[in-house]
Amino acid sequence: MSTDNTFFGHPRGLATLFFTEMWERFSYYGMRALLLLFLVDTVENGGLGLDEKNGAAIYGLYTMFVYLLALPGGWLADNFFGQRKAVFIGGGLYPASEQTKRDAGFSLFYMGINLGAFIAPLITGYIGEQIAWNYGFGVAGLGMALGLVQYKLTEKHLGDVGLEPAKLDDPIKQAKRDKNIKTVLWIFIIVLVAILALSFLGLITFDPVLVAGISGVVIFITATLFFAYVLLFEKLTREEKKKIIVIGVLFIFSALFWAGFEQAGSSLNLFAKRYSDRMFFGWEIPASWFQSVNSIFIIALSPVFAWLWIWLSKKNLMIGTPVKFGMGLIFLGLGFAAVAIASQQIGGGSKPIWMWLILTYFLHTAGELFLSPVGLSAMTKLAPRKLVGQMMGIWFMSTAFGNLIAGLMAGEMDDAAIVANPQLMPDLFWFIVKTTVISGVILLLLSKPVRKLMGNIN
Repeated sequence: MSTDNTFFGHPRGLATLFFTEMWERFSYYGMRALLLLFLVDTVENGGLGLDEKNGAAIYGLYTMFVYLLALPGGWLADNFFGQRKAVFIGGGLYPASEQTKRDAGFSLFYMGINLGAFIAPLITGYIGEQIAWNYGFGVAGLGMALGLVQYKLTEKHLGDVGLEPAKLDDPIKQAKRDKNIKTVLWIFIIVLVAILALSFLGLITFDPVLVAGISGVVIFITATLFFAYVLLFEKLTREEKKKIIVIGVLFIFSALFWAGFEQAGSSLNLFAKRYSDRMFFGWEIPASWFQSVNSIFIIALSPVFAWLWIWLSKKNLMIGTPVKFGMGLIFLGLGFAAVAIASQQIGGGSKPIWMWLILTYFLHTAGELFLSPVGLSAMTKLAPRKLVGQMMGIWFMSTAFGNLIAGLMAGEMDDAAIVANPQLMPDLFWFIVKTTVISGVILLLLSKPVRKLMGNIN
């Protein structure tokens, strides 16, 4: 693909992905900023009046499915639609000789994600909290529509990347596989519509906490079976199998990271709404606005991190992906240490000032920039070429698993229980601190053997 017409020194197609993802993230983060607050708000205020456990479980399921569907989507992209139609083409824009530049490209792509994530809570949050919840959700939906329009208008800059899926050598077998895929898709659509209709009519009901628990078990088993299938039945070389093992290791630590990080929209959102002093010169900051703080730091620091990886590479000081993951987990833990200290004030009958949340999100952002864009890039570099879409799906499955756990953990933010025993909240946050910091240290200790498995990939 020609790079004469560039986007900040990167292929012009990156701009298409940048703005498409920006609007998609506007929609998602607009929903995310409001959802749990709406679910646990009183019916009198327009909310659903759910308790924390059920509301948080629904929140966890929603955020889980946003990422979980990337796995079947990745498989369909590789084998049926073509990656173009599924928008899984981030690693196809760079030649193999530009691995370091690809890390920088993912950092810029990540800025697009966070530009949408920054704007969304400010708009949907204000409308939802101050005017009406349904108007806030409506604005979030509008963002998705704008993203689709932008993508279709600018997809020409992607050239021929991802237009066609991988084809079998035998046309008859290919036709049979396409037919089977279409049949499965239609069955899925029919079953989904039937479930939604029966739920709407009140003929079937679900226990959100039970469904969330079962979903977590299913994700874990599915991921385990998927890695086993790839290692045993895909025709991979010895080196490719080693890299699949690395992806499996990163999957585990990635899920741990997101289980903590995604508390932002759940437990930390409730912490901001109920227990933080949000006054600013006599005006109370909407709780949902704090969901934009992480994105402000991302937008400010993404170019710095993109430059840092290239500069370190030129100085032959480049740190490897496992070390970056470990540092990401440690910074995440430090962020929760800040909010754990702040939450101790609640027991004394006072509310901690909102600046504690700013510090927490700053530290979380540092951790995110060590791990998340680097993780996306690692999937495209480690995955065998024919499995890139599926490995991107696996990456998002780890995010889905983490989101689900984050939702379930937020169910412990029971307001009545915390009023009776204020120590419950700092205990929850200190537990996350211990888990994430210890996990980060373990990964740092494992970094050398993991790097050997990665071969010549950083």
